[in-house]
This record gives sequence, C-alpha cells and structure tokens, in this order.
Amino acid sequence: MKLLSVTVPCYNSQDYMAGAIESLLVGGDRVEIIVINDGSKDNTGKIADEYAAKYPNIVKVVHQENGGHGEGINQGLKHSTGKYFFVLDSDDKLFKDAFLQTLDKLEELEKDGGIDMFIANYFYDHAIDRKKQTIKYKSVLPQNRIFGWEETKKFKIWQCLTIHTCIFRTQIMRDINLDLPKHVFYEDNLMVYLPLRHTKRLYYMDITLYSYYIGRPDQSVQEGIMKKRCLQQKLISEKIATAYNLTELFKTDKMLASYLKHECELMLTIATAYMRLNKTDEMEKEFEDMWQKVKDFDPIMYKKMRNRSHCWWVTRRGKFGRWLCIFGYRFAQKFVHFN
Repeated sequence: MKLLSVTVPCYNSQDYMAGAIESLLVGGDRVEIIVINDGSKDNTGKIADEYAAKYPNIVKVVHQENGGHGEGINQGLKHSTGKYFFVLDSDDKLFKDAFLQTLDKLEELEKDGGIDMFIANYFYDHAIDRKKQTIKYKSVLPQNRIFGWEETKKFKIWQCLTIHTCIFRTQIMRDINLDLPKHVFYEDNLMVYLPLRHTKRLYYMDITLYSYYIGRPDQSVQEGIMKKRCLQQKLISEKIATAYNLTELFKTDKMLASYLKHECELMLTIATAYMRLNKTDEMEKEFEDMWQKVKDFDPIMYKKMRNRSHCWWVTRRGKFGRWLCIFGYRFAQKFVHFN
C-alpha cells in the first residue's frame, strides 16, 4: 500500500501539467500519482501516458469522458491505494522540500496509529497584480502534535480549510461515500467540508506545502466565469448548508460546529455575492431561494448566519441591499484578491 495517493485532475492541461507532476515525483515510491485525463482535446492524455510509462510504479492514468473536476476526484478516490488522499490541480504545484517533510511526518504518524487529517499552509500567487500571500493556521491550530477539534480556536474570516491544505485518511472519504457532482464547479469545497465531521485525530505543521496559482483567464475563480456559474456555486453552497444540522452539533462538539458554521457562512456569502453581481431579478430570486432552503433546514442557524455574521452585508433586500452587497464584494476583492 502506498503512503499517499495524489489525484491530479486534468482537462486540456498540456501546457502546465508537467509542473504539477514533477513536484510530486520527488516523493518516490511512497507516492501514487493518479492523473485523470478528463476528456481532454489536446495532448494531456499523451503526456500523462508518457509519465506512466517512465514511472510505472508511481504514476497511473485514468482516461475518462469529460465529467468535470468533481468526477476527476471521484475517479481518483476510486483508483487510489494510498493510506492518505490528496488533490493537486494540474496548474498548481507542491513545494518539494515541504512535500518531503509532509511524507516523513505521515510515515512517522502511521507508527502511532495514524491520523484522520493532516493540515499545512498554502501559498497563492496572483498573476494579475503579482500579489503573493501565505495562508497560515498557527493562530488557531495546535502545532506538531495530534489534537482534536476541542483544542482549536475560532478561525479568522480569511482562514478556511481548503483542497490546498487538507490531506485526509482515504478510508474516511470512502466511509462517507464521497460522490461529487459531475459537471459542477466549486465542488472541491464540498470535498473538504463533508469529511470534517468524521475527523477526530488532526495534525498541523506550520509549513507551506501548496502553491496555488491565480491568473489564467479560463480559471473557474475568475469573476466573469463565477458570475456565469453562480448557480453552480449556489448548488454547492446549498449542499454544504444542509449537510449537517449545526444547531444540534453545537450541543455536542462546539468547536467543530463553530468551524463548519464559519465555512458555511463563507460559502453562502460567496454564492450570494456572485448571484447579485448579475444584477437581475432572476438572480435576486435565486439567492433568496438558497437562503430559504437554509431556513427550512435549520431555522436557528439561518437566523444566526443571515443576521448575525458577515452574511448580513450581502443579504439585505432591495436595490440598496444589492448595491451594498456589490460594494462590499469590491472592497473585499481589493484587499484579499480572491480571484
């Protein structure tokens, strides 16, 4: 059994996928690299097969009809043999020294019964204005030891556990029957959110593992694309908001519920903002429909999130409310550079 399986979903990735794969090869035989060729129309499949031929004990390739990023992750999980599971997007890469440190630590932790989730920092490089920033978690998570959710602190608004930061025990992903929707973007948020309730043994290292690149014009996080795909963002946000009854969870696991609420609020805020950026009556109805689903599922948490958090700024009704939402989005984007 491999120590770590890393899925690399690829769609027309011929120009940059080598950087992602090369950053993983330093892991040697401890790593299984699963390249998913998601119906690419360029040389992605050929390049993937060349790597598999050169590194047959490390690289395997899955060719599939186009199913989207989520289906790529689904297939990666299906074909993985590693004790731990991670996803690396084909236009990103890992820092090699940090990756080796991560593998060493996972190997060490396995001797002590293993963990459910490993967390590291990530670095993002914004190509448009060259802003670079590292997202760290040392202010909210214990370092260099196994811990549980009860030992965590309240996350800051910019601190979220993402696909770039979390390595999960593979069996947890299988135990929850993870099955991400096909042809839907932003599903990676769902991939991270759903297993969290089932993680008990956590480990955080204050190292920067993942290099996240923002700047390609066809990326799903570009504003124009997110506006067009806002209903996909809505779908994922609804699935997150109705996955767990947080009001009940607060009674038994306060700090885990606190983090899940934080993540849920952020997703609902983002979905609301992009629907309202379209400035149409149809999208006004859609954002209200999303919040109605939240209210129907958990009315107490709905009230706390919509009226007592940063969601308040984006959900005010009417034309002034929409203006306030868009103004807040522009202000936040200027300082955070999230797309």
